[in-house]
Amino acid sequence: MFQKLVNHNDDIRRLVEKGYAVAFDSNYLVVRDIPYLGKEGDLRNGAFVTKLVFIDQNRVAQEDHQVFFAGEHPCQLDGTPIANLGGGPTPLALGEKCADVVVERSFSNKPKVEGKFSDFFAKIESYTGIISGPAIERYGVTPYTFRVDSNIHDNNVFKFQDTLTSRAEITDLAGKFENEVVAVFGLGGTGAYLLDFLVKTPVREIRAFDLDGYHVHNAFRSPGKLDPGELGKSKAEVYQSRYENFRNGLRIMPEYVDATSSEAIDGVTFAFVCVDKGSSRAGIFELLIDKGIPFIDVGMGLSRKQCTLTGMVRTTYYPSDSGAEMRDRQLAELNDGPEGLYRTNIQIAELNALNASLAIIRYKQLRGFYFEEISNLHLLFGIDDLKIAGESNFNED
Repeated sequence: MFQKLVNHNDDIRRLVEKGYAVAFDSNYLVVRDIPYLGKEGDLRNGAFVTKLVFIDQNRVAQEDHQVFFAGEHPCQLDGTPIANLGGGPTPLALGEKCADVVVERSFSNKPKVEGKFSDFFAKIESYTGIISGPAIERYGVTPYTFRVDSNIHDNNVFKFQDTLTSRAEITDLAGKFENEVVAVFGLGGTGAYLLDFLVKTPVREIRAFDLDGYHVHNAFRSPGKLDPGELGKSKAEVYQSRYENFRNGLRIMPEYVDATSSEAIDGVTFAFVCVDKGSSRAGIFELLIDKGIPFIDVGMGLSRKQCTLTGMVRTTYYPSDSGAEMRDRQLAELNDGPEGLYRTNIQIAELNALNASLAIIRYKQLRGFYFEEISNLHLLFGIDDLKIAGESNFNED
């Protein structure tokens, strides 16, 4: 990433050539070794951090006139705080690559003439002049240390820069998924939407399994557009083709998984079960429970009522330490019953998407991305009243 950005962005190249200590982390430009004076007149070193807005895979632009700063509020020669910097205390968590840069505040100082900075070079030059000027005058130091961190390697999960994470300033939260290997069993309606959500989540690896073919009815309850050339191919081939240009670590396999498929899920840290056949679900449950892998099972039950559809959408969590106990509560169908209404190919994409949304939100709660007030094991969404009922404790008093 370092050399790519230097080669394709003249303003960043100029920063490096002038001697600034340039680095990149989590789609931020980081400039270390910025000297400034503390309130006692002592020499200190800070760092600028500013967002990279990707125009395409190689070119970046700056977002606004603001900048983050790692350090205390810089002072003048007489010990008074430098005025007209605006901003205020602002924590910002970077990734492990720049863990030494602890952002404490932001500054907001517009150029008087233009009203905005033309590029990163102009922004860093302006703030350096304001903040480092007193330190340079007193101690003869320089911010031009020519210390660049070009050996930093990208998180290569995505084939495009994840600018959404940096723009939302949630880089530290996204890091909670970096060691996750997630499996999805079944790429029907709900499984297809779950796969779509997971592809855009920075988990290290996704493995999906579905032996079935992709037909017209699948297109009505799966995300994305239909390419007529996809019809008749396996779901695995269709979805691999759709998403492989977006991320790495994606393996979608036309395989049937049951209790004997242990090698297929070696290394998996979490799983989603999205099948509508009880016997298939039972075999996958046995496999996951035996290997101590936590998982979420999704399901849907629909029926006709006064010429309408009604029913429930279910999301059930099976922890690694109590998966067998949860299975024994028979919250999910583990036997093959008569063909249900759902299996008549009624198009219910919105319910599939909702089921997938509940499942991925619950997973992200479990990984500490979303706040969790109640640790629900079992969620039921009622279509008729649009209410969600949750169960967090099945212990009987």
